[in-house]
Amino acid sequence: MSFPAPTTVTTTQRTTITKGDGATVQQGDSVSLAYVMYDAKSGKKLDSRGWSAKSRVVFPVDAAQVLPGFAASVVCAKEGDRIASVIPASLAFGSTGSEQIPVGGGDSIVFVADIVGLSPTKATGVSKPLPSGFPKVTLASNGTPSVKIPATKAPTSLKIADSKVGTGATVKDKDTVTVQYQGVLWRTGGIFDQSWGKSGPTSFATNQVVSGFGKALVGQKVGSQVVAIIPPAEGYGKTGSTDGSIKGTDTMVFVIDILATASK
Repeated sequence: MSFPAPTTVTTTQRTTITKGDGATVQQGDSVSLAYVMYDAKSGKKLDSRGWSAKSRVVFPVDAAQVLPGFAASVVCAKEGDRIASVIPASLAFGSTGSEQIPVGGGDSIVFVADIVGLSPTKATGVSKPLPSGFPKVTLASNGTPSVKIPATKAPTSLKIADSKVGTGATVKDKDTVTVQYQGVLWRTGGIFDQSWGKSGPTSFATNQVVSGFGKALVGQKVGSQVVAIIPPAEGYGKTGSTDGSIKGTDTMVFVIDILATASK
């Protein structure tokens, strides 16, 4: 793609290059897409992802989870659209920029994306009974899990099992995975964290979470639901969580719906 550089804007400006005829993207949806991003000042390509079927990026249309200008760029687009937008620094990387991307402070961003389709918000695989000793998991119609902890001592080693088996791409180490999840303490049976009813599907790399959570993802297929029993050694260790809600002796149970995975 070519554009006059330097380019700068004060508000997000979007154009549709190719029109699709699918569903309209709404605020709060999760969107599967492929994109390329440029520094509008220098014209330099900053990032490019999702251009093969196995590496699509799932994009939460939520300014609290992604750069506000990115979310604004895809709202009201349709499945099948190719869009191009110019995003001001104030809705992108701000006055400080980003060393990781890298982009300079105050630079606008050019964002080109193919809206492949709306992404599922819950696991779509075939149900499978959990092994003996695992908690009982029941699902609401929208996929929200309810976990009942058995009246037994928690396992002392990491336990992982599928409650749904998907047929999508396999999650690899260091992939960025999009999931819905719920975390429950074995000690109390209470929920300490979840995406359900809050932010919705969220994305992170398998090596950026506690080790037991990452191990529960790697090797699984998109569409699967995984239940992981994570002892302290594979979780927050002897010190527990920084906010004190998870003690150094706490075993955690996670129900994880795997919605998408992407490799760099």
